[in-house]
Amino acid sequence: RDPNQKIAATWSPIGTDVNFGEITRQFVAHLQTTPKFALKLSSEVQDITKNADGSWRVSYKNLKDGTKTETDAKFVFIGAGGGALHLLQKSGIPEGKEYAGFPVGGSFLVTENPTIAEQHLAKAYGKASVGSPPMSVPHLDTRVLDGKRVILFGPFATFSTKFLKEGSYLDLLTSTTTHNIWPMTKVGIREYPLVEYLAGQLMLSDDDRFKALQEYFPNAKQSDWRLWQAGQRVQIIKRDEEQGGVLKLGTEVVSSADNTIAGLLGASPGASTAAPIMLTVLQKVFKDKVASPAWQEKLHQIVPSYGTKLNDSPEAVAKEWAYTAGILQLTPPPAIPQLAAPQATEAAKPAAEPSKPVSDLAL
Repeated sequence: RDPNQKIAATWSPIGTDVNFGEITRQFVAHLQTTPKFALKLSSEVQDITKNADGSWRVSYKNLKDGTKTETDAKFVFIGAGGGALHLLQKSGIPEGKEYAGFPVGGSFLVTENPTIAEQHLAKAYGKASVGSPPMSVPHLDTRVLDGKRVILFGPFATFSTKFLKEGSYLDLLTSTTTHNIWPMTKVGIREYPLVEYLAGQLMLSDDDRFKALQEYFPNAKQSDWRLWQAGQRVQIIKRDEEQGGVLKLGTEVVSSADNTIAGLLGASPGASTAAPIMLTVLQKVFKDKVASPAWQEKLHQIVPSYGTKLNDSPEAVAKEWAYTAGILQLTPPPAIPQLAAPQATEAAKPAAEPSKPVSDLAL
């Protein structure tokens, strides 16, 4: 980059990379110390049926020894990622018939070369090509995996009829029913540019992907980068009275009329959406309990800003940022400046010169 080129950037001194796998292990380890929690690994749910008393029977199979087990529950939450649609359909609730799934995968170019990784500590977004879906926005992203810094570039869309990375090629076919085939057809016709985009992505060669990287990192060497398959997302197709069906790129909480079963459909929830989604589940399924003083007290203990619209209160944002920074032992945040139009920054440094570490950089 020309060192005299002007740039505008957003920089936050209190960001941090979070290992959500490690957080999950710590949560589960704590739950295992309580008497009412059991973790069943290497198990696959095969059926969900409703009992005469209104509870649910979940039948699952141990994939290692083949043993089958059944568990009865008053409430069931289906958070199985790409596998959630199949399980929701197995439950037989009418609400599950409103949905279909469209699987989209993603791959990234990745380098573990420490010399390259040390030059970039940010997430730098570009712009999606004209006509491309929002999920295709290219970015150069620093990730710290178990203490090792790596750089990712992508995403490049992939397609498979699997709903899970290790799923079955029959997943898409077996999720298609007489209820959702028409919405799927309507979306396929209306979203033809998306189909064209996916087809184009599937035809990319290794050289094509590397050329895309060079638009962001001109000095990149192809030998330093390898292609990595990230995983699968199952986008929502929902029946719509006016349009027949609509493609929804976010997540959606689906629950039965009696609030005894709920599931999460759509693209996998990231860090910014996982907590709000769970609060939505509580508010939707346990509405009366959430309104009680005991639950309100507990929710505010877990989420101090619960019920506060932070968008309207810079002071509240500053307070929550300071609280979070203290808990995570991050640099205390500065006072929040008044909102203003972006100003041109000083001339950017040459790309090869390491800049001050930043947690999030949007260009």
